Order: sequence, then structure tokens, then C-alpha cells
Amino acid sequence: MDAETQIEKFKEFFEVHYYDTLLSKASKGEDFIIVSFPELAIFEPQLADSLLEEPEDLIKAAEYAIKRFDLNIEESIKARFKDLPYSSNLTISEIRSKHISKFIEFKGIVRQKTDVRPQVTSAKFECPSCGNVIPVLQVDTKFKEPTSCSCGRKGKFHMLSRELVDAQKLVIEEAPEELEGGEQPKRINVFLKNDLVSPISDRKTNPGSKVGITGVLKEVPITLATGGKSTRFDLMIEANYMHPVQEEFTSLVITPEEEEELKKISKTPKIYEEIVRSIAPTIYGHERIKEALVLQLFGGTKKSQDDGVTRRADIHILLIGDPGSGKSQLIKRMSHVAPKSRFVSGKGASGAGLTAAVVKDEFLRGYALEAGALVLANKGLVCIDELDKMSKEDASAMHEALEQQTVSINKANIQATLRSETTVLAAANPKFGRFDPYELLAKQIDLPSTLINRFDLIFPVRDLPDKEKDDKLASFILQLHKGSSDKEVFLETDLIKKYVGYAKQRIKPKLTDEALKEIKDYFVTMRSSGTEEERIQSIPISARQLEGLIRLSEASARTRLSSKVVKSDAKRAIELLHHCLMLIGYDSETKTFDIDRIATGVSASQRSNIGIIKNLIAELEQQTGKLVPVDDVIREAEIKGVVEEKAHEIIEKLKRSGDLFTPRHGYISRID
Repeated sequence: MDAETQIEKFKEFFEVHYYDTLLSKASKGEDFIIVSFPELAIFEPQLADSLLEEPEDLIKAAEYAIKRFDLNIEESIKARFKDLPYSSNLTISEIRSKHISKFIEFKGIVRQKTDVRPQVTSAKFECPSCGNVIPVLQVDTKFKEPTSCSCGRKGKFHMLSRELVDAQKLVIEEAPEELEGGEQPKRINVFLKNDLVSPISDRKTNPGSKVGITGVLKEVPITLATGGKSTRFDLMIEANYMHPVQEEFTSLVITPEEEEELKKISKTPKIYEEIVRSIAPTIYGHERIKEALVLQLFGGTKKSQDDGVTRRADIHILLIGDPGSGKSQLIKRMSHVAPKSRFVSGKGASGAGLTAAVVKDEFLRGYALEAGALVLANKGLVCIDELDKMSKEDASAMHEALEQQTVSINKANIQATLRSETTVLAAANPKFGRFDPYELLAKQIDLPSTLINRFDLIFPVRDLPDKEKDDKLASFILQLHKGSSDKEVFLETDLIKKYVGYAKQRIKPKLTDEALKEIKDYFVTMRSSGTEEERIQSIPISARQLEGLIRLSEASARTRLSSKVVKSDAKRAIELLHHCLMLIGYDSETKTFDIDRIATGVSASQRSNIGIIKNLIAELEQQTGKLVPVDDVIREAEIKGVVEEKAHEIIEKLKRSGDLFTPRHGYISRID
């Protein structure tokens, strides 16, 4: 089929299938049209085959065919092809030299992205001797000038004009779910031009986005240090069409029919309980945790104050517990339910891998930012397993991302603040194997208490023998392995994604007066519980928990697709928070709630004992001089109600913190 026939065939095809689309594109001023490959294959199979084998010529033929329509537009409309056949769908690791100059389609995750810069496609030069105009196509990376003119002149030519297009380079990496065993993800460079780098398309290609790309594979010569060309070539894809594959909640497209269906589902009685049942049907028990995970999926409403302060909407949850109690299973399941998620394991993660790293960029000859998991999953969910196995320095890198929801980088001449509006679901094992409800939380996990404090809900997952419960658990697991789970699921995973996506997009719940009063009453009652002396010593609940209650209440309203947070939503949030506080914030010594057990790692009763010991040492110093005998301190402490074991422990703590030192055996001295 010659070029003229190809153009005529394309014109015929556009007339039959895309004439209305072309007219609407022309009226809107858009300069591209998306063509479905299967439609072309049905209309003219030979043309479709030629497109796969000689894409550059055929795409030009399609664009010439569009020009033949009288559309009254200055810019030419580009043809973009999607849904290539199975034979042209490859993974990045399958791309070989036989695919060069062929039309291929693949999926991957955007790892790096350069800035949009103009690139010269062709330039016109004038000969000073005879006035002849010489056009030169710019194909290589190096700018080309004409070497000679037809009049015989060699040398300097005057440049008249040049054509520029916007261009950008992406580095695409294979998605982890497509890899096998110890296979490493392969990368390929993708070159985008024209409308593919428009501001709307640009948002879809942020690092971390999963995209599908259709394009022509090209070879790129590698220049050696000596100036010559290498026998090895690099590969690059010149993109023809690009579409997002894995989308965040905000960009999920929901049709009017689906909207009607979702609204119908929301009217179901006990919809919240039904979603809880559907969230992890193959994991037994943990009902309270499942309730919290549902609320975490829906999240609260982000608020921006007039003074520039923003209040985060994401609910962070930490699961601490005994080995083999199903924490990792729950986390893995949640990473499948959320539309945009990342799964990270503590030992294999570093601070840079979680936040952002500065890498040397060969393309721009400088340094570039490579986003880590918390940034890549912006507006999504990050599941961190084995959080306790991370080193303290790496875990501390998460502080800013969890509360301020940004990641700041100041390295190698790069000062950047990246957004990480990411929900975090983490799991950790206690230091001594099993969770001890009587010991302080900060002592049981190798994590800074400031980091633990940033989690809204902390659940201890305990594995306690109970004959009746164990019988049900064993039956449930054995039935699963037999392959006959009799659990009827109300909502399938895809429907949960759509439902949550719709709620996060459209529903912005507001607190009603009843809900506000309920939360306020709970907060005030908790703060004023206990005697006057106990209140001075222990703080039962802080403003951070109050904000957490508001987020949980808003998420509860979203489960019903309601724009009002009612009293029952506030009660549900209070129940969950109270449940967590009972398990980890209850001080059995003083029989009161104490938020400092979580927030600072030192309970109020312990802090008051530290105060007693410090005062005793100061008093004894006045009597005995700088050297204070330890036995005297212990004896006086016992009179004040601090047992010997506790007093020894506090003295050791003060030595470690640098308040005391031992000048000689049996004596202590204060460091002024």
C-alpha cells in the first residue's frame, strides 16, 4: 500500500468513526485525537498491521489525512493510538533489538522526571552567497548546521528560523507485581513531546504514578569519552500515547450509572458493619482493628486555615503485637484495597527510601530528586511492616511526613519540599517477643516516643489462649485451606475502591452541634477525671487525640456518604479511641489514664518519682556536701513512698541522661 492510498484509507476511517470527535477537538482548540487500535483493525486490517511495523510513516499518514478535513485550525491535530494488540504488549525486560522502530505498549511506574524544555525539530538556514534557503531536520541530540550549499559555498550560514516543541524525559520502571523471584526491575527512558507534556498530562506523570505508554522504540548512540561512537546503543521510547493506570482517589472516574449504584449501596442498613465485614473476609477476628482500618480508608477532611496552617485528614494506625497474630496479613490486604498503595518492610527500608533521595542525573548533568515511598504514595496508603526493625535514624525521617505531610530535602544544592499527603498503616513487634500491657509502650518498641505519638490509633494485637475462640479460629483457617470459605462478601474489592474513591472525592462532612458536644464532653470529662493531685501529675488525653476524634468522626460519616457528622459518628470515634487508650494509656499504678505513657515514654507516676528523687538529692547535698551516699537517698526515698527497686532504677536513668554521675563507688553527685 503506497503512501497516498494510506492517507486516503485513514481519511475514510476518520470520516466513518471520528468525524464528530475531530469537529469537537477543533472547536475546543485541542491538538490531539485518541484512536482505538481495534477499531482500525476491524476497518482495515492491512493498515493496522502496517502501523505496528512502520509506525512513524503511518502516524504521519494519519496526521496528513486529518489535515485534509476542512477544520479551520492553525495547529495540526496529532493522532494518538491506544489498546494495541497482545503481541505488542511487552514488559520493559522483554524489549529487544528486534523491536527497534516497531510500535509497542507497556506499563510501568514513573521513577524520575525532568523539567519540560523546548527542543529544536527543524531549522532553516540562508546561504549568504546566493540567498538559497536550506532546511535541516534536527534528529540527533547535537544541533546540525548545513555543510555546503548548491552554489558551492562551504562555511558559515545564517539561521533564519527554527521550530521548537516542548519535550520531557521520564524514567519508567517495571511495576513490582510483574516481577518474579529475585528479578530486579528494569528501567527505560521515555521521551514525551507536544500535548503529552501539557499541564494536565504533567500531573499524571508525577513520580510514583503508574502509567501505560504506547510508543516507537528507538536506538540512541552512546558517545564515548574519546568523542567517537560506541558499538553499543541505548534504547528509548518516543511516546505516542500515555494514560494513567493506577489512580489516586481524587482522579477515579465514576460514571453517573455507577454513582446511582453507590448511592443505593449507601442506603443499606448497617452499611458500616457491612464494609467492615467485606474489608478482610479471609482474616479471622480483630473486629475493632477492621473498624479502624475502614475509617482509615475513608479518612477525614483536609482543612486549610486563613493563617496558612493546614490540618491533616489522614488517620495513621499502628499495630503492635504478638508474632503470628495476623498483623502482616491485615496490612497486605489493605495494600490491595487502597487504589494507590505501597508496601514497605522495615529491614529493607532506609530513611531515603521512605522520604526522598538525591541522585546523580546523567540526562541533566547534575543532581535530581528521586522520591521515596511516602512521596510516591501521595494521596494513597503506605503500609510499613516490621517498623521496629528500622534503625532510629531512618524512622526519625518519617516525623515530618506523618504530621506536616511534607518531605523537605536540603542536599547537594537541592532545596525542595515534596508533598506526602499519605496515610500510614504500620505494624511492629514488641522488643521481648510478646506485648506486656503493664509496661510502657516506648520501652517495648525500639522507636522514638515522638514518632509513636503521631499515630492516631495504636492497637495491641494480643494472642491469648481461649478455648472457644481458638476452636472458631482453627475451624476458620482450616476451612480456608480446604478452599471452601462460606463467608458471603457484601462488597467486592473493586466496588470498595469505587465507593471509597467516590466518598473521598465528593463527600466533605461537617460536624453537627450534637457531634461537637459529644466530642467536647468526652474530652473535658477525660481531662477532669481523678483527684486534683492526679490531674497535676497525669494528663489523660491531649489536643492531638481531640483532632484524631474529629478525623475519625468525619470518616464515619463518609461511610454512609453523608455530608453531616452526627452524634452516632462521634460516639463510634470515641469508642475506638477509648478502646485504644484502655489498652495502652491506662496506668495501673495510679488507676488513671495517662497519655504520657505513649507520648513521652515516661508515665506521670514515674515522672513524679523522678521529681522526688531529684529533690532528695538536692536536700542531702546541703547536709553532706557534693558527695551524696546512694544508701541515704534510697532510705529517704522509701520514707517518701518510692520503693527501693524503683529508686535504683530512677538513679540509673538520671545517670544515663547526664543529670548525675558517680565520682566514687556508693556515692552520687549532681552535674550543675
